[in-house]
Amino acid sequence: QVQLVEAGGGSAQAGGALRLSCVASGGTFSDYVMAWFRQAPGKERECVAAVNWNGGNTIHTTSVKGRFSISRDNAKNTVYLQMNSVKLADTALYYCAAGVRLYSDSAAYNYWGQGTQVTVSS
Repeated sequence: QVQLVEAGGGSAQAGGALRLSCVASGGTFSDYVMAWFRQAPGKERECVAAVNWNGGNTIHTTSVKGRFSISRDNAKNTVYLQMNSVKLADTALYYCAAGVRLYSDSAAYNYWGQGTQVTVSS
């Protein structure tokens, strides 16, 4: 059983930056594809970014390309989401997830964190 704990959420002004982190325990971290999802009130959960086992392959949803970057450090069992030039529309609850396929569908991920809130203000 893999446990995921997110950190780094909070408030930022539009145009600012935040860095989310997610520490995994209870499994072999490098066995898993890692992803960040987000869900805003009244909206469906969407995949923001995902990274394969060694960080060599990533996907980012169109709305965050050029602004957000996912990375991982297998020695620290940690995945990161660097969020630059944040926008009001980035306000959401951000979840870390672990799965076995580099895929943007939430059904591909077996383990989920509790989420960390990101709020962007003008």
